[in-house]
Amino acid sequence: MIKVSSFIAGLLFGVGLLLAGMVNPGKVLAFLDLSGAWDPSLGLVMIGAIAVAIGPFTWARQQSRSLLERTIQLPTQRKLDPRLIGGNLLFGTGWGLAGICPGPAMVILLAGRWQAIVFMLAMLAGMLLFTALEAKPIH
Repeated sequence: MIKVSSFIAGLLFGVGLLLAGMVNPGKVLAFLDLSGAWDPSLGLVMIGAIAVAIGPFTWARQQSRSLLERTIQLPTQRKLDPRLIGGNLLFGTGWGLAGICPGPAMVILLAGRWQAIVFMLAMLAGMLLFTALEAKPIH
């Protein structure tokens, strides 16, 4: 049941990304271009996503187990630290340069577009670099 529900959730997420235009790097870059030909439509998508997520997240905070009897693990960290800020800066820079983020990249990758392949390789390289840096002891 876990695999079926995961597949359905991923499929709904991918379809939502397609319908919202998040898999179109040009549309994403137009959303990020505040001083040029700004397209605010993705802002409306984000507001809608937040509105839809408030209910389930409120419910999840009050539960210890999911509907599929798995432990619910929500983030507890509330402070901004250099790692969080640095990660956000790197993510935002990559998003701004490519117009692609990880979720849409998976959808675009299935379409066989070379841009998604380059993006995914760069993302994997970043993940490997992060893992290597995390494993290195700090003096």
